[in-house]
Amino acid sequence: MFDSCFTSDVFDDEKYRDYITDIVTQLRSHFADASFMVFNFRDGESPSLLANILSSYDMVVMDYPRQYEGCPLLTIEMIHHYLRSGESWLSLGQQNVLIMHCERGGWAVLAFMLAGLLLYRKQFIGEQRTLEMIYRQAPRELVQLLSPLNPMPSQIRYLHYISRRNMSSEWPPHDRALTLDCVILRNIPGFNAEGGCRPIFRIYGQDPLLATSNTPKVLFATPKRSKYVRLYKKVSFFFTIFLFQNWKVHHFMTSMQNENTYMMTLFKFSHLVCHCLLMTL
Repeated sequence: MFDSCFTSDVFDDEKYRDYITDIVTQLRSHFADASFMVFNFRDGESPSLLANILSSYDMVVMDYPRQYEGCPLLTIEMIHHYLRSGESWLSLGQQNVLIMHCERGGWAVLAFMLAGLLLYRKQFIGEQRTLEMIYRQAPRELVQLLSPLNPMPSQIRYLHYISRRNMSSEWPPHDRALTLDCVILRNIPGFNAEGGCRPIFRIYGQDPLLATSNTPKVLFATPKRSKYVRLYKKVSFFFTIFLFQNWKVHHFMTSMQNENTYMMTLFKFSHLVCHCLLMTL
């Protein structure tokens, strides 16, 4: 894996060419008889600068997207192609070496795809443990810097698909309907002067009426003018905590009931406060 994947720095073309050339020289000196294939995660359709540089060293480069509609995942068909290609290359002989590379912003999908390949080849077990092991190779703040979303829950779900491939007669698995039960925002982003937001959700996927088209389209979008687009404010959450904490202190000073009754009363009161605040939004 190229160490440039662990940084958000951007190299100019000349500096990047020197960097890649230096790495290739080191690889050739340490693995004189090896054959190399590089999986490169990037954006765009035109030939990458990496492929242009490595072509003069007879190194094969396979380009893959670094995201799907802004999410650090790839389609199951693309994942299947990647796994089969990696497995086929490595199984040809011990002299074959597979190298992972990503352009800026592709670290999260590279980590996911590498974890998938390790699980696919049964070199590691445990989806979450394998993914966390790879993420620890880079600074923790790198993923947060590149994406406002935590990619791990969705990535672990897809890694389960890979791990269970031998339990099903069909791989890759067919599309099936999923139910979106809830969306949890750990932090409320501030998009206005009051420190709040009006979340709008969009779901992308393949058009069910055009099975031959792989171009994603918006399957669902929250109407921008709708009674369901509600304003959520940070001040509301702070207000809830403030009331709860002050009532808790007061209740503790005036009543010494048993612990179970005390906790149940606290729960009922906090639930009432939250309910009242939501009714006013």
